[in-house]
Amino acid sequence: MKEEARVQYLFLDMNSYFASVEQQENPSLLGRPVAVVPILTEKTCAIAASYEAKAFGIKTGTMIYEAKKLCPDLIIVPARHDVYVEYHHAIMEELERHLPIETIHSVDEAVCRLIGDECRPERAIRLAQEIKAGISRNIGPAIKCSIGLSVNTYLAKLATELEKPDGLLVLHLNQLPERILHMRLSALPWIGRRIERRLQATGVRDVATLWSLSPGRLRRIWGSVMGQRFWYMLHGIQVPPIETKKHMVGHSHVLAPPLRLPERAHLVARRLITKAASRMRRMGYWSTETGVSVRFVGGNRWRKYAPTQSTQDSFTLLRALDRMWKEMQIIYGPQYIKQVSIVLSRLSNQPDLCPDLFSRLPTTEDRAHSRRISLSRALDGLNRRYGRDTVTFGIQPPVKANYIGAKIAFTRIPEREEFRE
Repeated sequence: MKEEARVQYLFLDMNSYFASVEQQENPSLLGRPVAVVPILTEKTCAIAASYEAKAFGIKTGTMIYEAKKLCPDLIIVPARHDVYVEYHHAIMEELERHLPIETIHSVDEAVCRLIGDECRPERAIRLAQEIKAGISRNIGPAIKCSIGLSVNTYLAKLATELEKPDGLLVLHLNQLPERILHMRLSALPWIGRRIERRLQATGVRDVATLWSLSPGRLRRIWGSVMGQRFWYMLHGIQVPPIETKKHMVGHSHVLAPPLRLPERAHLVARRLITKAASRMRRMGYWSTETGVSVRFVGGNRWRKYAPTQSTQDSFTLLRALDRMWKEMQIIYGPQYIKQVSIVLSRLSNQPDLCPDLFSRLPTTEDRAHSRRISLSRALDGLNRRYGRDTVTFGIQPPVKANYIGAKIAFTRIPEREEFRE
């Protein structure tokens, strides 16, 4: 077997994932232009679009009022993140019937490493076809995917970009760079707007020029070792992932118009922080810093961080939030608020408590703090057993905020428990 003919990785990339799930759930949407949105207002943007909508030029990030001009028959569907997470788990289970999963990159992307006979392109293609057939048969015919096969994870992902939707492509190293010369720089994974601007500022405006650069030159353009890693990946070398450590737990929510009054946005912020605290306790972390960020309807932004004692206690975190919120209102007054974000940061796996050398006795505040943590954990247990919001901290938002805090992010898949917290 020729070495260049081998493939070592299979990359699964679901096509228009959120929109496809909605079409699978509601057959009346099949074959129709669909945009999935975070909230039902024309002043938001699409977070997913079906291929029928993409044919009109609608894509992720397109404002809905603009999308309706492009396609008057566009169907707007509110996002259902818990449904997408359930489909994700079903798809991953189907994938594992055929191959072990090496890495889950996001809610709609996963990588499998091929070994032995699986590395022959003919065998790898058959496996990919079986995976696609299994997803269609066991998950649903509206759920389409593109599968790329290549010598490393990056090129396998690149292969999925070359053939969509419902694609299956083998990208051999000896086909490069000719096979990708037609692509825009921004179409290459890892090249976002900021890096594209940096490349263009140095005269790199096409893939051919990019391919000719050295690892050192790309490192200087990137401003970090990530540029050098990119060069190796683009040239077929498998680069080990960089291990990361959890530094924060946070939630964010774009507010529907009825929730944009400061007093109602404050209730949403309180719900976000109790949700983040519950998630932090479940993960076994303690926090020593609380942050809140607000984006106003007019475009202004405000952000504040406050230190706290090392805690898992929802009551302590709520008090910190309330103090910061009052400070924000003094500065900005009664402006309408579009988005609220909460962050619990400076995490550790154990309480950051350094006892006195002579083991001082716990103070009254120490004992009260311990009781508040125990009470917070007890409330978590009640909500897990009897349903979300069975017991709550204070008044809840007056308008139901669906999926508040529990949203799928680019590289984060909410755990099932988050939809019950």
